[in-house]
Amino acid sequence: MRFVILHESSSRIRVRVPKYNMTMEQADILEYYLRNKPFVVQATVHDRTSDASIRYRGGAEGRKALLEALRGFSFSDEKAIALVPEQTSRALDHKYQEKMVSMVMFRTLRNIFLPIWLRNGITIVKSAGFIAKGIKSLSKGKLEVATLDATAITVSMLRNDFDTASSVMFLLDIGDTLGEWTRRKSVTDLASVMSLNVTKVWKKTEDVDVLVDVKEVKPGDKIVVRTSNVIPLDGKVVEGSASVNQATMTGESIPVRKEPGGYVYAGTVVEDGSCVIEVAQSAGTGKYDQIVKIIEESEKLKSETEEKAFHLADRLVPYSLAGTVITYLLTRNATRALSFLMVDFSCALNLSMPLSMLSAIKEASKYDISVKGGKFLEATATADTVIFDKTGTLTHATPSVVDIITFGDAKEEESLRIAACLEEHYPHSVANAVVEEAKKRHISHEEMHSKVDYVVAHGISSNIDGKNAIIGSYHFVVEDSKSVVPDGEEGKIDTLPTEYSHLYLAIDGVLQAVICIFDPLREEAADVIKELYELGVSKVCMLTGDNERTAAAVAKKLDLTEYRAEVLPEDKLAFIKAEHAAGRKVIMVGDGVNDAPALSESDVGIAVNEGAAIAREIADITISSDDLRRIVLLRRISMQLMERIDNNYKFIVAFNAGLIGLGVAGILKPSSSALFHNGSTILSGLYSTTPLLSESEEDIKELDYEEA
Repeated sequence: MRFVILHESSSRIRVRVPKYNMTMEQADILEYYLRNKPFVVQATVHDRTSDASIRYRGGAEGRKALLEALRGFSFSDEKAIALVPEQTSRALDHKYQEKMVSMVMFRTLRNIFLPIWLRNGITIVKSAGFIAKGIKSLSKGKLEVATLDATAITVSMLRNDFDTASSVMFLLDIGDTLGEWTRRKSVTDLASVMSLNVTKVWKKTEDVDVLVDVKEVKPGDKIVVRTSNVIPLDGKVVEGSASVNQATMTGESIPVRKEPGGYVYAGTVVEDGSCVIEVAQSAGTGKYDQIVKIIEESEKLKSETEEKAFHLADRLVPYSLAGTVITYLLTRNATRALSFLMVDFSCALNLSMPLSMLSAIKEASKYDISVKGGKFLEATATADTVIFDKTGTLTHATPSVVDIITFGDAKEEESLRIAACLEEHYPHSVANAVVEEAKKRHISHEEMHSKVDYVVAHGISSNIDGKNAIIGSYHFVVEDSKSVVPDGEEGKIDTLPTEYSHLYLAIDGVLQAVICIFDPLREEAADVIKELYELGVSKVCMLTGDNERTAAAVAKKLDLTEYRAEVLPEDKLAFIKAEHAAGRKVIMVGDGVNDAPALSESDVGIAVNEGAAIAREIADITISSDDLRRIVLLRRISMQLMERIDNNYKFIVAFNAGLIGLGVAGILKPSSSALFHNGSTILSGLYSTTPLLSESEEDIKELDYEEA
């Protein structure tokens, strides 16, 4: 592809594609192509100008790789096209931006070119919808904002003040449009995130299960989905049974049991069990629409703060109407009485609240943080307890195998082959380490076992060549399964290095090998925990399945408030319930299958990069960056958001109350009150779109990129 460099600075470059009228689809292809490159930190493509703004890492080498990638790009490249999710927010943003511009342009041109009698006629026709809403509210015996709006519009028109009535309706329409935009964007972003999570699937054949690209699966094919895996395609269960968690789609964390004959939907997750699914629809046919429909029917994305603000506006309606009547009775002055009706608190609230949430979610996305609804930002700001899983969360997501200790006459290579064959079915950081080690050693581990059973937080069990094979923790393999250590080799167990995590492999009840996994703490972990304390978190805990000695050492090094070792999923769940019973608000940060119940139970579940599919799906917030400092940035964004909402709230109430007071005193005419009210509404809306993070925090972000 040909391109021109427009501007360049350290780690940033802006290029222009000499292409007239770039389509939204082409912009998405280029943007996702760039984002998929390991040396690209952030990429934004502007379809209207054909420009691309790119942040990259790696200095001169990174710049060279980026330019080569741009030269080798083609809009018709099928691999690049495949990187684009089923739906993106670009088209949605364009739709609402154009709608907003059209509304403003129509109003401006109407006021300039149309005669007064025609403008007034349009206002009368448009008012019918607002008046109908007010009457509907009254028919239910309620005095709501719709009633006040209808009264203000009607009285203004009766007083021949059509301009004021038109302005009120215009601002109400703007607020409704922005609220709709906020909600639809949240749903679209959530559905897109879900659509990106599955690229491979186990396809069932007559001989063995084969790992294939999800786009190769056709209707009628049979796929195998096991514990912790996302169901990638719609279909009917034909074998096995499973508990399916639909938390991200319905908001309900209670799993649904699926038996043969039952129908399952793409985007849900197998929490327990395994099943064979006969595919009904191939990838990209209806999945997004189903996800959107179910999410839109849930209450999951609504913010409590937004709800309270809107309820406040409703609660003020009786006082506004009463103030109108009392002022008229006392002054016999209709102009002063109308001051209460001309100032509508709901206009500014309906505009600023959705804009604040939309702006915050957008800003978080720039830091590789995907937020699945405004309510989770609110909860993040007020949480006083943060709980971390250890493996893959406080430690690196890519641990490595450092040693394989064999027992009896077992061979190291054969032990690793068996372990990799079992572990590849259940992606987790430790399992990934085993599979990666086999790959490094060029050890083939084709399917050679029967049905694989996964015991959450314990291990995996199967049969190989008629022999029972199990792999997992010491508790699962030795204590629960009663596997024995070959005679004379008991000392090997006692001398296992404590700085490593251990995977135990046993065949037919006899220990065959212990795989040592190096799982170092993240370099930034201690600083992140320190900063969380500074940001008002009073309790930072760690819940891990590791042994007591390892957990105690980590807790001391990180200055944790509390920790629990050798815990099961139900133990993590119980811990969070106890925190809730104590009146605390909890954030849970995890990445594994055993974190899923805790992520569902917490007020905010955060899944980190490269975690298990079920963790990412159930989580309310996902962090795709491999850096825990994003949690600190998330806390800052959410706290700044709540401060902004509080400031907007106080300003709107105080300013509009002042306008009412000036109107009642006869200082301001109703038309002037409406003008100042509308102006303040626009100002609060513009303020809501400004960045939440300060320049110093932007510097932190830039520093992170440079270090990377």
